[in-house]
Amino acid sequence: MTGNSGTLHAIVVMGVSGSGKSSIGEKIAAGLGLPFVEGDILHPASNVEKMSKGIPLTDADRMPWLDRIGEEMQASLGKGEGIIVSCSALKRIYRDRLRAAAGGNLYFVYLEGSKALLTDRMVHRKGHFMPASLLESQLQTLEVPTGEPGVVTVGIDDTIEDIAAKSLRELAALGITD
Repeated sequence: MTGNSGTLHAIVVMGVSGSGKSSIGEKIAAGLGLPFVEGDILHPASNVEKMSKGIPLTDADRMPWLDRIGEEMQASLGKGEGIIVSCSALKRIYRDRLRAAAGGNLYFVYLEGSKALLTDRMVHRKGHFMPASLLESQLQTLEVPTGEPGVVTVGIDDTIEDIAAKSLRELAALGITD
C-alpha cells in the first residue's frame, strides 16, 4: 500500500473494545490486498489474564504490547509490504509510540461509537476475553485522536461492509491506495 508519494504505510484500526476493530480491519485489509494482524494476539499472557479478570491495563502493561505491534509493522514495512493492524491505541502517547515504530509511515482509522452501541456489542459477542465491564475504563482512558495527523474517524453505527467502505474512501482521500 502506498501513499501518493510512493511511500509504504501501515494502518492501525483503532478504538475501544467492541468498536469492530478486527472485523473492519479484516475488510480494509481485503480491500487493499494487504495482510491483517489481530493486535489482541500480540498481548502478553499476563495482559490477557488481567483483562479476563476484569482488571484494566495500565500504561506499563500496554507498552510491551505496543512494542510488539511496532515490531510487526517494522517487519512488514522492512519487507516492502504494507500492513493493517488492530489496536485500541487509546492514548496519544501510544499512537506516537506506534508512529515512531513505523518510521512515521502510519495512518489510523478511528472507529467511533456511542457507549450504548459499544456496550450492546460487547454484551452480545462470544469468545472474547475482554468483559463488557472494562468498557468504562477504556472510555475513560481514550484520548480521541481528532486533529492528529493521518487519522480518519469513522462512525460504527452501520454495517461492517459500509463502515469498511467508508474507511477505505477516507483513506483514499488521504492518498492511501493499494
